Amino acid sequence: MLEAEFWVAVAFVLFMAVVWKVGGFNQITKGLDGRAKRVRHELDEARRLREEAAGVLADYKKRRSDAEREAEAIVASAREEAQRIADEGHARLNEFIARRTKSAETKIAQAEVQASAQVRAAAADAAVKVSEVILRERMQGEAAEGLVRQSLGEVRTRLRA
Repeated sequence: MLEAEFWVAVAFVLFMAVVWKVGGFNQITKGLDGRAKRVRHELDEARRLREEAAGVLADYKKRRSDAEREAEAIVASAREEAQRIADEGHARLNEFIARRTKSAETKIAQAEVQASAQVRAAAADAAVKVSEVILRERMQGEAAEGLVRQSLGEVRTRLRA
């Protein structure tokens, strides 16, 4: 009975009896229960935070997809607007070219009419001068002068008309 293991066992039993008498087991149980409650509370809080984070993540993903769709819509709208502006620019350019072409054709036609009138006038003047020279050489006197003037006036009016 005097072995060390025996006395260790007796000391352990006495220690346990003292701890039980003082209420140590209740304290240990309360401490463990309190710790379990804290752990349970922390797990619940972690679960709540995880669910909240999942909700925030889902909201973020939704906002991101909405933003991507909106960006695609903006890009598509910008492309349509650019195409419309380009088409409008082409139409304005074609209209400008058509106006310039018409204006140039009108100026050319006016220049042709003017050149034709100048050629006629020059031809009429040349014909009148030639006629005057011929009539003066063939006709002499006052009667011839009056006749030449009258004839020249008629030739001028007919050639210019």
